[in-house]
Amino acid sequence: MTQVFNETLGEAQLECKDLGYAYSGTNFIFKDISIKTYADELVAIVGPSGTGKSTFLRVLANLISPTIGHVFLNNVEMKSPSSQISLVHQSIATFPWMTALDNVKIVLRNKVKGDEATEIAKKMIALVGLHGHEDAYPKEMSGGMRQRIAIARALAASPTIMLMDEPFVHLDELTANSLRSEIYSIVFNPENTLKSVILVSHNLHEVVQLADRVYVMGGTPARIVNEIKIDLPRPRSEE
Repeated sequence: MTQVFNETLGEAQLECKDLGYAYSGTNFIFKDISIKTYADELVAIVGPSGTGKSTFLRVLANLISPTIGHVFLNNVEMKSPSSQISLVHQSIATFPWMTALDNVKIVLRNKVKGDEATEIAKKMIALVGLHGHEDAYPKEMSGGMRQRIAIARALAASPTIMLMDEPFVHLDELTANSLRSEIYSIVFNPENTLKSVILVSHNLHEVVQLADRVYVMGGTPARIVNEIKIDLPRPRSEE
């Protein structure tokens, strides 16, 4: 790994400038954070527990408003949530009363309907490796399968940015390792619309396996204390 110094990677897909969030008053959990993501790039955010990494993702998505600073999507400042940004939670969020197909289709209800929605959902389910499981309910699927459905649902919304909040943390290690080995080719597949991914993780093996660049958060309030480029050929493994 080598530190990045003034590397030019083209036009930023997602950018934040001097971003900060305080739960109350001046009690900032993070402050003065400026990062950029670029096309065809997976960026990881790492740091100790309590530095506000998950909150930072939600501020980037405008699910909660920043206390200070600005977020830009394709050079346009965000003032509200955008359909161009999808968030995959660590909690493996699927609706237990819906089939896998319906879990994916739900994000399309205000965009397309009928056969078109079904075809898009089936395409994304196949993309994450679950063709043939469209009629399965979450209780009939493993944790890894349910997280694949959550990823398929995020992709079905046709985002350009995907935010992933420790997506493998609640999976057993064998399942997590299997999904890690596929996730880069899933999210940067020409069959979907993604341009860049931001991954929050505590697992440094995972970060080295998946990330192109890493931002390190630290301090109180948390700030970016380092930016690192991982210049290793793909495919990567832990070996």
